[in-house]
Amino acid sequence: MGKIVTFLTVVAASILVVALQSEVQAELHLCIDATGKKTYTNVITSGNCQPLRSRAGINKRPPAQSSRLKGNSSSYDHYINRSARQYNVDPYLIKAVIKTESDFDRYALSRAGAQGLMQLMPGTARELNVRDPFNPYENIDGGTRYLRNMLNTFNGNLPLSLAAYNAGPTLVKRLQRIPRIPETERYIKKVLRYYEGYRGSLPTISDAGQTHLNVTVLQQDELSHKKNSILELLGIGPKR
Repeated sequence: MGKIVTFLTVVAASILVVALQSEVQAELHLCIDATGKKTYTNVITSGNCQPLRSRAGINKRPPAQSSRLKGNSSSYDHYINRSARQYNVDPYLIKAVIKTESDFDRYALSRAGAQGLMQLMPGTARELNVRDPFNPYENIDGGTRYLRNMLNTFNGNLPLSLAAYNAGPTLVKRLQRIPRIPETERYIKKVLRYYEGYRGSLPTISDAGQTHLNVTVLQQDELSHKKNSILELLGIGPKR
């Protein structure tokens, strides 16, 4: 009887050692599907999976890729130019939005849940049929389509379109002006500043015919509580 117990103990110990070795080798990952649902697994089922750190926490992005994700403004020019041609949006504007939204970090994930280069919310990504928001091509394609929709909705008015991209079109439609939200006002200023920097200048009326971007100011009475025009309000308006 004693020999049987000893044998079973040895077997159990061996199984435990193998299990522990397997656990070390099979690193856990956090996978996010197209709906935004998170799954912890040691079996990678899609490209949208990120390895977990030791028990202390979770990596925001795969460590092996982190050194080349951020700040390179030319990394995604091919995708930007492709989407710009397809949806008739100025590529410099797309780049300015990406710079503001994620600083060219393809794995950017906001506290609100916005994902990827152009920070698409899960619901918006689903509407745009973006299956993997961390895939640069899919994210830029979907984000550019969404930006194009905003430009169409607000008749090419760039400040209003950017406000809708940031705060949502429903609110901007109802107000017919930029919402008095500090984050949104800062967002528009940053995008336009980067846009001007990439492009060399803000688009003029003649440029609008080619790109369908119209930076004509809003009606003065809509912003009477501030200054006479939205570009003057933002402090970057072109000289008249």
